[in-house]
Amino acid sequence: MDTAITLLEYDISWLEMIGTLTGLVSVWLAVKNHVGTWPVGLVNVVCFAVLFYHFRLYSDALLQVYFLGMSLYGWYFWRSKSSPAEEAIQVLPTVWRLRWVGLIGAGTLVQGLVMRHIHQWAPVFFPEPAAFPFADAFTTVSSVVATFLLARRYLESWVLWVLVDVVSIVLYFSKGILLVGLEYIVFLCLATLGGWRWWRTLNAFPTPSKH
Repeated sequence: MDTAITLLEYDISWLEMIGTLTGLVSVWLAVKNHVGTWPVGLVNVVCFAVLFYHFRLYSDALLQVYFLGMSLYGWYFWRSKSSPAEEAIQVLPTVWRLRWVGLIGAGTLVQGLVMRHIHQWAPVFFPEPAAFPFADAFTTVSSVVATFLLARRYLESWVLWVLVDVVSIVLYFSKGILLVGLEYIVFLCLATLGGWRWWRTLNAFPTPSKH
């Protein structure tokens, strides 16, 4: 990939740089509960899809396809409300929290097993074995759930993003994608801030829980 800049002997490609910057802006806008998070996120999705495929993080690469659809859905859903109060921040009932945890666990297991053998089943598209298939699967499945919950403005989305960010930091530094790894450290801070801001807003303007 073409190098945009070199920092401390680390070559940063245009894809990694643009994807990182748009990702940071997108998350910051989400923290601010701003609809602009979704169109900016579309640019991030395209860049990271190509980048992760290059580094054999196949689950993460396929995840970007889902993010593409959810970004369009979230953009439409948030814009369809004339004011934030029409779709206020909310929390999941306990039973739904348990259901989502079970879904994430089962999804991680299935996705990890598939990715462990994907290079054998589809060598034309995945010529090399997947790197860290189960850790990659966890971040993928959790991100799917977190993005849906974020689009519906559930507070629990930020708890999932914190977990995703922690695992992702280890993954990307292990694969040598240093700028993205640093970005996820910032994401971790933003997810913590986002959860705190949404929790504060929720307690200032409480609304009934829905599923």
